[in-house]
Amino acid sequence: MRATAAGEGPWLDDAAGRLVRPFTVSNGRTRPTIAFDLMSQVMATGVGDIAHLGPEHAQALDLCRAPVSVAEIAAHLRLPAVVTKVLLADLVDCGALTAKPPAFYHNPTDRSLLEAVLDGLRRQL
Repeated sequence: MRATAAGEGPWLDDAAGRLVRPFTVSNGRTRPTIAFDLMSQVMATGVGDIAHLGPEHAQALDLCRAPVSVAEIAAHLRLPAVVTKVLLADLVDCGALTAKPPAFYHNPTDRSLLEAVLDGLRRQL
């Protein structure tokens, strides 16, 4: 078993994976109070009391200094999208985040869009 110190990343067990299961992060909730799309944009407001929320909420809020998509936040947090949506909904409910749907939808199977996403991902690596 390998575990990292607090603040260094998720606790891991070589056989079981994460020791803190995603449903624990969202207190067992599977439905956010706000309907998010994976491409919805969220941004920190600079206000709101998050003292009563968990450390994952603070991590998500830290990622939202500039507008960012729900999918990007889920990837950075390494959490399932539904868990991330619950966390973000909590932050919107307490006034720490604003959310808006994407300005427009592209055809998700559009080759040029998929190539642009792939190029962006390659630049990140």
